[in-house]
Amino acid sequence: MKSKLRKSLIENKFVFTAETSPPDSGNKKIITEQVKYLEGLADAINVTDGAGAKSHMSALATAAILAQNSVEPILQFTTRDRNRIAIQGDLLGGWALDIPNILCLYGDEVKGGDQPDTKEVRDLDTIGLLKTAKEIKLNKMYPSGRKIEDAPEFFIGGADTPFKVNNDFNGENLVKKINAGVEFFQTQYVFDEGILKNYMAKLNDLQITEKAYFIIGLGVIKSAKSARWMNKNLFGINIPENIIDRIEQSNDESLEGIKICIELIEKYKSIDGVKGIHLMGYKQEKEIASVISHFKR
Repeated sequence: MKSKLRKSLIENKFVFTAETSPPDSGNKKIITEQVKYLEGLADAINVTDGAGAKSHMSALATAAILAQNSVEPILQFTTRDRNRIAIQGDLLGGWALDIPNILCLYGDEVKGGDQPDTKEVRDLDTIGLLKTAKEIKLNKMYPSGRKIEDAPEFFIGGADTPFKVNNDFNGENLVKKINAGVEFFQTQYVFDEGILKNYMAKLNDLQITEKAYFIIGLGVIKSAKSARWMNKNLFGINIPENIIDRIEQSNDESLEGIKICIELIEKYKSIDGVKGIHLMGYKQEKEIASVISHFKR
């Protein structure tokens, strides 16, 4: 079993990844219903891991259900909820369940969730998690030295947040993640074309884009109100005022959000180093599918 996402990127195909959230349910049919719009459109679908520091169906189980239904998953792993022994077990278990892609993340802090008295684990930091996955993959053994039969061949991902860079920017954090095992990055939302152009130009100059694939985060803005909320509450988000004004002045804010998303993708596709788009949005699978279908008609 190999990652089709990796194959597409190696073949220089422009990819589209999407995102779904595990439900507050023990019914696997809900998963297939959630992603039905994205089947045959998204190259892979991210499964969030305790997003918002709240309990949902297991991300591992959700990703396995996708794989069983011929949808390629990207399983998100956070450092928050598992110690290294549990992480290693889930890495092997995920591969055995036909989950070829992983995204290694820090994870939301529990103080922002609905059970703030929860104890965070954080046995490994993000770099430690990446190194663990890389060691298992390349050395075919646990960090303790014990051998692993049929070791996973994960396609390993990490997170990034494009921002306004200056001349002193050296991409040190990205290089550190790449050295730890990252093969592709999925970024936070980027709605500012100027920021992305300058950021990618700097990464190109530093030759970082030659060492990992960059899939740029976008989403369908549902309303001007939600855009202002995102600017205020989500780290690294900058939705320009002209976009917010355009949505606010439209006759159908949700439809305008779809149009803006498509227009930005058209522009981002021409930026050197951008290898794909990662479309996010809670319970917006249908809207995301309409965006991707515009490019895969």
